[in-house]
Amino acid sequence: MTPAFGLIIVGDEILSGKRSDQHLPKVIELLSARGLSLAYANYVGDHPERITACLQRAFASDDMVFCCGGIGATPDDHTRQCAARALDCELVLHPEAEASIRERMQDIAREQGVAPDPERPDNVHRLNMGRFPAGAAIIPNPYNKIPGFSCAGAGGAMVHFVPGFPVMAWPMIEWALEQHCAAFFHRSPHTEQSVIVFGALEAALTPLMERIEKMHPAVRVFSLPSVDHPRYGRHIELGVKGPSPLVPAAWQDLKIGLHAFGANCGPELVRTP
Repeated sequence: MTPAFGLIIVGDEILSGKRSDQHLPKVIELLSARGLSLAYANYVGDHPERITACLQRAFASDDMVFCCGGIGATPDDHTRQCAARALDCELVLHPEAEASIRERMQDIAREQGVAPDPERPDNVHRLNMGRFPAGAAIIPNPYNKIPGFSCAGAGGAMVHFVPGFPVMAWPMIEWALEQHCAAFFHRSPHTEQSVIVFGALEAALTPLMERIEKMHPAVRVFSLPSVDHPRYGRHIELGVKGPSPLVPAAWQDLKIGLHAFGANCGPELVRTP
């Protein structure tokens, strides 16, 4: 079965408003381009106990989860340590990560026009960014060679850890999708069909929605009300979504129900993620 896809975004800067999250819309875009969808997203600040608890839930699931942020080596970066605690294992220097970080040290030395010095304190500290939970696999970082990592959970989950910087995180997420999720691409096509209903109240349409879901249990009904839309004014976008082969029958029954209700319907919309 196709796993549920989740997203965890770590960082006080997001919750305080110092920075705006860009990962959620991008991950939705990356998944959608492959016929996949995001099931949930969690935001957590730089609080080790909360990060650990969030990761414990992820590892106990059978989901495919992307975790952005907090994998550096400054005092406010806790994600690597929390991942190890969540998995009840030790942090160890990953040999491939060490090699990549040492390459980065040489790159920096060339940029600065000095001889590489791997024993310089800042270079020794850089190696901490390659300390991952035992058994982790690396995610290459094409931007600066400092890798992320992937860990499997006891529940069957796979959690992929990438930096918070979009310029690094997004190509790393794409790499993880291609490496670990290609078998799920476009395997379960989904479709949404909806209609703009003018002037109706959700409460009045709820019995119809419940009836459609009972008649078509594999399809979900959705209702998106708006009170001040610049084009449609007060309206409800009412529709059905689910596996593409099953949506047309539910859609026809919904339209029949709306006609019987006497709904004032406008444009119809079709989306295929």
